[in-house]
Amino acid sequence: MIASTATLRNYRQAPRKVRLIADLVRGKSAARALALLSMLPKRGAEPMAKLIKSAVSNAKVEAAELYIQKIEVNGGVVFKRQMPRARGRASLIKKKTSHITLSLSKKVK
Repeated sequence: MIASTATLRNYRQAPRKVRLIADLVRGKSAARALALLSMLPKRGAEPMAKLIKSAVSNAKVEAAELYIQKIEVNGGVVFKRQMPRARGRASLIKKKTSHITLSLSKKVK
């Protein structure tokens, strides 16, 4: 039974970097995940914590009773920019974004 979900769309960081944070909190209780993210020195930790808090408030249940059932990081829109190179050429720079989907569930006692 899924208690609540929350999504963060078009987060301006590469999915590969955000997945490292998602793998760290997957399967943990919501309270424990928030404690881990508060001490994590990664840029994506703060938006991930905000997303978990949003899902907890959507559930209308205490954070101690919920755990992260599913967290999924997918690629979003890719912004394409050009950088000037030698001899009048240009090379492509891809600025990647992420879509994060989080599902919280109640602990079965």
